[in-house]
Amino acid sequence: MATATYTVPLLVLATTESPVLTGLAFALEWVPRLASFGRAGALVARHGASHVMRMAAAVRALVLLAAVPVLAGAASGAATTVTVMALAALNGVLSQFSYVAAETAGAVASQATTRPHRVQGVLLGIDQGAMLAGPAAGSALLQWAGPGWLLGAVAAMSATAAAAVPTGPQPPKESSIERGSVPAMSGWATLRSRPALAWLVAGLAVSNLATGTLEAAAPVIVVRNLGQSSASVGAVWSVAAAATLLVVAASRPAIERWGLWPVGALSAGVASAACLGVAQAHRFPAYTVLVAVLMASEAGMTVVLRTLRSQLVPQEAFAPTLAATILILLLPFPLAGVLVACTPPAVLSQLLTGLAALQAMALAAAFTKARTALAPHRTAAASSG
Repeated sequence: MATATYTVPLLVLATTESPVLTGLAFALEWVPRLASFGRAGALVARHGASHVMRMAAAVRALVLLAAVPVLAGAASGAATTVTVMALAALNGVLSQFSYVAAETAGAVASQATTRPHRVQGVLLGIDQGAMLAGPAAGSALLQWAGPGWLLGAVAAMSATAAAAVPTGPQPPKESSIERGSVPAMSGWATLRSRPALAWLVAGLAVSNLATGTLEAAAPVIVVRNLGQSSASVGAVWSVAAAATLLVVAASRPAIERWGLWPVGALSAGVASAACLGVAQAHRFPAYTVLVAVLMASEAGMTVVLRTLRSQLVPQEAFAPTLAATILILLLPFPLAGVLVACTPPAVLSQLLTGLAALQAMALAAAFTKARTALAPHRTAAASSG
């Protein structure tokens, strides 16, 4: 999934040579995800996370194989443009189904342990491990073997994933979601009743606008502005994934020693500084290092969010609350793609500078408010202890 998500915009730039279409392709990956999150949640509740994940991987393999004949020659034209843009939209839908299934399985595992931050750290480490190799391999294949081999390789990985997903427990035949006893709005109500979680989600949503714009603009910045090859784009994300793995591993003992809020606040401060630095980077090595620091810091905040969510949200309300938080956190990504599509490559650094400043203010407010809102919970926990 990571390989497909990060290489589809690069594939669009390589086949169309259009920064505008590259930004639109990024938006097309995320708009269907937002539209399908409710359906994905219902299917996971009805059929189980393992079944949904297996089917999403199998369909992704078939879709990618169907596009190989069109893109194998990498010839420009209407058919190529339509194909790569359709790939972006379809990959967005399938990624959403896989994401909801994986998050649901992770939530169940977290709630079964007394140290949920360790479970979330391990799960995030697995995600970043896939990103360590996926984007680099995908961009290298695109650079040296062409679109046909790239699509074939990702299709093979998706087929392997579909075959390797273990059979999980079957959900109840008549779940509360199917009967309609858990309304969709209960997720929003639960989120409003947990102000610490709500503030953190809001701050990370604004932060995602900055990081999403950086992700959408990466092919244009690296290839057009910095004069690097397509393979270099994947190398940036792989370096970022390696740094993220280190931060995720360190976040677990750090949270146990200093607590959620200090680790989250430190991650937020580093992320804001790194984002401002990325906007001013004019050399590829500096750009790569700063992106790695930014994404690693984002991972630290993600561990905090997932842990806080698993602690504050009761199990019976977790699924709708998860859906609400996913929607809020993903909304900025299609907007990021539109911003990149509407911004000339020469002006991208100014756009990123403005978004970085907005990110810094939003994260400062979010973690300050979250700390205040968490105080009653800490007092109650201390009294009960």
